Amino acid sequence: MTESSKEFKTNITWENFKNWIHCICIVTFDLELGQALESIFPSDVTLSKQETSNICYLAFPDSNSGCMGDTNFIIRLHSSPLNRNLKKEHIVYNHKCSSILQIDPAFLWGFVYFRQVKDPNLPRGYFQKSLVVLTHLPFNNLFSKILGLIAPEFFENGDLSLETVCYSIDKWPAPVPGVPLSLPLLGSVYQMKIPMKANCINKTSYSISENLENHIQAAVEDLNLFTILQPVLSHIHLLWELILTSEPLVVMAPSPTLCSNMVLALTRIIAPLQYCGDYRPYFTIHDSEFKQFTSKSPVPPPVILGVTNPFFAKTLHHWPHSIRLDDKDQAQTHKLKKTANTKLLDNNPGVYTVYKSFLQKDKSIIKKLVNGVTRRRPSEVQSALLKRHLLELTQSFIIPLERYIASLMPLQKNISAFKAAPSPLPFNPDDFFQTLETTGPQLTTGIKGDWVGLYRKFFRSPNFNGWFNKRYSELYSKLQALHLEALSDADLKLWMQGRPEVEIVDMVLKIRNKINICEEQNLPVSDKVKEQLTHRLQDILGSLPDDLKNIFRDDVNKYC
Repeated sequence: MTESSKEFKTNITWENFKNWIHCICIVTFDLELGQALESIFPSDVTLSKQETSNICYLAFPDSNSGCMGDTNFIIRLHSSPLNRNLKKEHIVYNHKCSSILQIDPAFLWGFVYFRQVKDPNLPRGYFQKSLVVLTHLPFNNLFSKILGLIAPEFFENGDLSLETVCYSIDKWPAPVPGVPLSLPLLGSVYQMKIPMKANCINKTSYSISENLENHIQAAVEDLNLFTILQPVLSHIHLLWELILTSEPLVVMAPSPTLCSNMVLALTRIIAPLQYCGDYRPYFTIHDSEFKQFTSKSPVPPPVILGVTNPFFAKTLHHWPHSIRLDDKDQAQTHKLKKTANTKLLDNNPGVYTVYKSFLQKDKSIIKKLVNGVTRRRPSEVQSALLKRHLLELTQSFIIPLERYIASLMPLQKNISAFKAAPSPLPFNPDDFFQTLETTGPQLTTGIKGDWVGLYRKFFRSPNFNGWFNKRYSELYSKLQALHLEALSDADLKLWMQGRPEVEIVDMVLKIRNKINICEEQNLPVSDKVKEQLTHRLQDILGSLPDDLKNIFRDDVNKYC
């Protein structure tokens, strides 16, 4: 650690800073140690030995990449158990934001700015250093913009500029979805609004500041899918199926910028469905999980890897799917290569796969985008067209599932205040398949094929598990809320008449527990229901004999 970093210790807790950024790392090349952590801001942040090692190796492009000048790319790595406890601000954030942008406490995102320039005064003849912004928030556009501002400032003015950055970020408001935010930094102001999940309602109105000269409109995420995916555009429907079903896929590219952009874009082509497999935008042979991902297991793990080292061509030759990119014109179309054993030793760019698609290709969208290139249609418009097509395709696939899972909800008339809240009905694939004839994807898309086969494969994937667990949890919460509503409307004074004390005590405990769950789990319950529930508890507590009132003295004092 540098002396400046060690001295950067104050009585500040950096709580606001840590709402946005975990820490900022400076990684340099040491002749004796190799890549080493030079400094960390704020200096009170603790990284595990494994985290430090992974960050140091991921912060530099592989030597074969030959990246001169400035190189920007994105990494994603496992966080240590020490850093997996979510702050209360992050818990609120996860509850309100769209699923694609939710924080996964098991991972850290890293936004890397690597500089390599010739310097005859240094022993190796090169200056090599990286600035890495580590965060739990998956805001690729915002943090890439911030990185582009603070990294050149650091390389020009040193550690003092990063101390200024930390103090500025520590004054930022919390990252609350749905609220326009102004984030001042080094003379600029980033204006942004984090998208909310569809069922969250923002009751407060806000005004956006004028778009002044130093104000930068920064969407949290702004991938130009068309530009990134153009080399593999003719295979987009095949890739959509591979990502949808969480198939293992390796992206080989000449630079970490190309492979990290491609991996991120691939995880977004099934939006609004969240990709729940593992993915590493840039991965190296020095990573602590290298052996896990490169083992000769007959079935590789459901992960997307972005790599640049040619060594992976041999190590991952048994993987069933790969994309090989080159550093030539990205507009060049790469060929699809069907092969029984996808040997990555073939250096030609292309998509290599053993996969047989379930659905037919929609040639009309590909033709429209190709014509757009001929007519010089702006890439932003091309990207919007591609995103809309992929969104409609994913929605056509997921809407029948949404309809079916909604049918698993028990009827409201069967919910009784005096019985336990019912559970959702079990998910039965065969029952779901029977609904497809009348409410299947054919209602919203003209793409034909073996939809049932695709659903069957999807049901065996992490993406289905992630989607189903979220939906089932939402159904469970809704049933709990309806049960609370029934309980709040019940005439408990009438119910108590002639009841044994043990049942009355049980009801007190049940209502008290329900009130606590309502607060802890953020159940979708109105303030009116909460108030009525408190009144029902008051009804019972006020009617208890004195000996029981003494037992529930704390509750009597709190609610009566």
